Amino acid sequence: MTIIADPLFYAVAVPAVIALGISKGGFSGLGTLAVPLMALAVSPIQAMGILVPILLAQDVVTVWSYRRTWDARILKVMVPGQIAGVCLAWALATYVPEAAIRLAIGIIAVSFVLNHWLGISALVRARPTATAGVLWGSISGITSFLANSGAPPFQIYVLPQKLDKETFVGTYALFFAASNLLKVVPYFTLGQLNAVNMATAATLLPLAVVANITGVWLVRRTPAEFFYRVIYVLIFAIGLQLIYAGVTGIARG
Repeated sequence: MTIIADPLFYAVAVPAVIALGISKGGFSGLGTLAVPLMALAVSPIQAMGILVPILLAQDVVTVWSYRRTWDARILKVMVPGQIAGVCLAWALATYVPEAAIRLAIGIIAVSFVLNHWLGISALVRARPTATAGVLWGSISGITSFLANSGAPPFQIYVLPQKLDKETFVGTYALFFAASNLLKVVPYFTLGQLNAVNMATAATLLPLAVVANITGVWLVRRTPAEFFYRVIYVLIFAIGLQLIYAGVTGIARG
């Protein structure tokens, strides 16, 4: 069975898959780095085609690990928006510049964290509404499909609700498991779940599962207050990275 043989691909794919695994384990947001890393060796859409089966396998590990700790109310309002967002992104996949999506979500993520850190607005302390949940769910669906950057919109809605650590991670796990399942048919129709990509994904899968289990282990041994501080720092750093990727992508035309 043919797999990608380029050494550069594996030089970037290995850290990308490790970041995905730790992200799936609970340090949400790190996985956003995966596609930009892999895009150094393959196209972004091929990178997503390779990652979809890996993400689905990691979802099994994470959902099982946190199967008893998740918030049904949040999922009830966010998942319908997510479905709409994925469908819209599928329809617009060939029209919307990925760089513009990265720039927009990066600006939103950085603004959210600065607002939280500086206490500019009471919005960060307010309990989000169902309407806001549908909105942020749809934005997450769009950005996850087009740029693998669905975590910041999810976090913007969920973090102000101050869930306990494992409920936050369990809700995140179920939400993005649904997102990844929704991507299967679109990426198949786009020709990215082909034999080469699937074989390459299978090669990376053992590393992905080990990284995922490591992420779960780290979350369960990290104090809750420190865990949330790390999450906000990650959102901020990833937001800056998305802004940089968006600006440079637009500049290249």
